[in-house]
Amino acid sequence: MESIWKKETQIPERESLQENTTVHTVVIGAGMAGILIAYFLKKEGKDVIVVEADRIAGGQTGNTTAKITAQHGLCYAKMIKNAGEERAMGYAMANKEAIRLYEKIIEEEKISCDFQKLPSYLYSVRPDRTEELKEEAKVAARLGIDAGYVVGNSLTDLPFEIAGAVCFHNQAQFQPLKFVKHLAGKITVYEHTSVLSVKKHEVFTDKGTITAENIVFATHYPFPIVPGFYFLRQHQERSYVLALPDKKEINGMYYSVDEGGLSFRKAGDMLLVGGGSHRTGKSSCKKGTHPACTGEGFHYLRKMAGSFYPNLEEAAHWAAQDSMTHDSVPFIGKFSTMRPYWYIATGFNKWGMTASMIAAMIISDSIQGRENAYAGIFKPQRFLFRASVKNLLTDVGQSIVGLSKGLFGNKDMRCPHMGCRLTWNPEEESFDCPCHGSRFDRDGNLIDNPAQTSLYRNEKYR
Repeated sequence: MESIWKKETQIPERESLQENTTVHTVVIGAGMAGILIAYFLKKEGKDVIVVEADRIAGGQTGNTTAKITAQHGLCYAKMIKNAGEERAMGYAMANKEAIRLYEKIIEEEKISCDFQKLPSYLYSVRPDRTEELKEEAKVAARLGIDAGYVVGNSLTDLPFEIAGAVCFHNQAQFQPLKFVKHLAGKITVYEHTSVLSVKKHEVFTDKGTITAENIVFATHYPFPIVPGFYFLRQHQERSYVLALPDKKEINGMYYSVDEGGLSFRKAGDMLLVGGGSHRTGKSSCKKGTHPACTGEGFHYLRKMAGSFYPNLEEAAHWAAQDSMTHDSVPFIGKFSTMRPYWYIATGFNKWGMTASMIAAMIISDSIQGRENAYAGIFKPQRFLFRASVKNLLTDVGQSIVGLSKGLFGNKDMRCPHMGCRLTWNPEEESFDCPCHGSRFDRDGNLIDNPAQTSLYRNEKYR
């Protein structure tokens, strides 16, 4: 299960950390966010290194659909209602600036990464949802985004009719690993160096200790339990992608607002079809049932794609995992008031490319002692009651159930992060944590954090 990005781009391997060292800033995690943060700081003349437990861009960055967009679902009207117009305006402008900076860096660095400016469409096949789309278009335009409502029959790119859409002009897509490969060549990265713990200004790894004035957690999902308590403030979701060769030209990016809806974009001669999302560890697939009936995962995606493209061919398939905050805004900035020299970038809510650039802007400015106009929007210490309380209660409930099952169930099936009971994911043949999203293969090897260790068992689990 490998993305087309990983198949066509090989990033040279780096050595592990060789000895104890002292630096100005250490970034934990060599995904898009970590690489961009280090790149920004390096350009400012700072002594910065990146440590990565596996390979550069080996996690979620290698599994993205690589859209660079301010179009994040039906978010702006809801954000104004729950958090106010000023916050929604800041969020919109930050994402617009992220698109501009990607284009600027690609031009300045002369990076060949298939960057394209394209419209992004937020669509529905349901006539009863067109009013929501019209409202979103009106609100987005008021916030300074070049957006407008489009009647469904004027769009013929998709293999089915739609009721209506919001068009966000001047958005972008690219090949993320070509971009990362270029920038990673300009900074110091230590691969296969696992962080075991962090205490004040010291990062303890399996290869040595790093002492740093500033520490940045760009690990997708932060592993420290305290301070910050990020495990209470977000959950993780799985989403799925198929790459189909030689299909009809798609002149833009498409994202559905409907339950069970699909996303589409072109990548060279491939059509990427995405969907089938579900909470990590909480798939509705039951033992003995066929997953295609659930609206989740690869089976569902293949069933839907096959209905539009008979005699379905598949060049690749892969899945991504996303951290979802309660108010749908990432946590970017100082990790905690108790650790003002720690920084965090997490909770990207399926829009990791734009959020990674925003993280690089805010965190590099903060480390340099500069004010950033968008820092308050993404401040990790916020709590917006109207936007957060419902999702907070849901996540707390899931954690209580998972922890209870872990406490009273088979102790060999506990997640090493906090002890929640793991569940079997039949589609991907993995053991997943429904509390915080850690994942392990059938032999107990760690796949996704926040857990830092494998399950360390010799027997097969299934």
